[in-house]
Amino acid sequence: MSGEHPIPLKKLLMQVNKSIFVIQNDDGLHFVTKDNDFFINAFKENTLHRIKAFVPAVRLENLGDEKFKKRHSLKYPYIAGAMANGITSATMVKTMAENGMIGFLGAGGLSLEKIEKNIIELTNTLKDKPFGFNLIHSLGDPAHEMATVDLYLKYKIKLISAAAFMRMTPALVYYRIKGIYKNDKGHIVTPNHIIAKVSRIEIARQFFSPPPEKLVNILLEKDLITNQEAKLSQYIPMAQDLTAEADSGGHTDNRPALALLPTMMALKNEFMETYNYKEPLCVGLAGGIATPQSAAAAFSMGAAYILTGSINQSCVEAGICEDVKKMLCQAEQADVTMAPAADMFEIGAKVQVLKRGTMFPVRADKLYKFYKSHNSFDEIDEKSKQEIQDKFLQATFEEAWDSTKDFFHKTGNIKEIKRAQNDPKHKMALVFRSYLGLSSKWAIQGIPQRKMDYQIWCGPAIGAFNQWVKGSFLEAHENRKTDEIALNLMFGACICIRASILRTQGIELPMDASLFKPLGKKEISTFL
Repeated sequence: MSGEHPIPLKKLLMQVNKSIFVIQNDDGLHFVTKDNDFFINAFKENTLHRIKAFVPAVRLENLGDEKFKKRHSLKYPYIAGAMANGITSATMVKTMAENGMIGFLGAGGLSLEKIEKNIIELTNTLKDKPFGFNLIHSLGDPAHEMATVDLYLKYKIKLISAAAFMRMTPALVYYRIKGIYKNDKGHIVTPNHIIAKVSRIEIARQFFSPPPEKLVNILLEKDLITNQEAKLSQYIPMAQDLTAEADSGGHTDNRPALALLPTMMALKNEFMETYNYKEPLCVGLAGGIATPQSAAAAFSMGAAYILTGSINQSCVEAGICEDVKKMLCQAEQADVTMAPAADMFEIGAKVQVLKRGTMFPVRADKLYKFYKSHNSFDEIDEKSKQEIQDKFLQATFEEAWDSTKDFFHKTGNIKEIKRAQNDPKHKMALVFRSYLGLSSKWAIQGIPQRKMDYQIWCGPAIGAFNQWVKGSFLEAHENRKTDEIALNLMFGACICIRASILRTQGIELPMDASLFKPLGKKEISTFL
């Protein structure tokens, strides 16, 4: 670059709302914008000039899919995903809503009373601003799933995130089609919307299809829906928006994002052609999004939106203890592993968790192996039984069973108790599941004597994020704010996209031109 006071290319790329022209003359290449004096005066000089490349403005609000943003009243195509047990807290959801984005409260694992309390708080505070709640598939407790849906319908929660579903359920279908009607223009109006989080194509097919007639008929027979609602349900998909969940924290199939997103987008196109839905289907991406480069890749591949999770868990708004946030800030990409899941323990389902600084993954895996190879706790050898009771349960097996029994009494799930009393293998499963379930609560509450048992849901994204923010103000968890991180990722993505456009036109960039380190919210606003 030449000229009296040339603006560095890096700074020009950061002015994401302005176009860049690359002009070549006898002096070399000049990177200019419309408001540069050079651009106004250059062509008046008696020298040969040629526009060698052009980079359009790439605004944050233009990322993603416009129809998706309009559907959910968003300025930015960014979701703070639901993390169970209230880790995605009401505070986090408010922060996102107040900054043109959306968050889903992590209702999975919470009691109905706590869910209701959060519903009242968020509806009273946010009013018409965008927010949603999570609905996690309750394989062993469908009554709780239906009771949660009843709460959402009672308080007119218009948007939910459906996670960990292996099939459509009566509760999920009930939420989707309740209140559906035709307006005076003959258009079908669906008050309740679902954003599905999916990693398997067979589940995605179910969400892109109309509600299963069998389940619709069950709801009709129970007088939960009207004939008109049942009839209209066959013209809408279960979910208009689907998050392709790649290698993420918690429930995950560790799918690679580069393969998963195009597959889900192709599926979306197939179902739009098959059913000719009036409202477009949209596909977003989650899993591994932790840097400007990964966000830029997602949008460049056609993601309607991006969803983050693991990185938000280390933020000040996250409903988890300070000690866990410190542990997350020290994690690298290889510091995660798969461990048995509490909610689907018996079928061998797994969740991705942090392994650095905790023994939970090793202990949980041991419990699952004992469950698979023994028909009762009494069959396990004495040394192993002692270890489980002393180190894992920190109680005798029968004491742990009494506590487990009390839990199921309180939740009203008496059938599990009755089954366990007649089936020692199931009794063992419930006790082992109680350890897995409590381990995440110990991490949330910060129980010091249980630190080695902390279950911290986390994907490799946290390691990539920590590497990116190293040496910046975001390195310390005390400075990590969900909305500020989101703005940094999207702003950085815009810079990366603009740099990529230059490269594709044969422009060689300085090494640091597209490298972007986190900035404060106020500083980012000066470029917008």
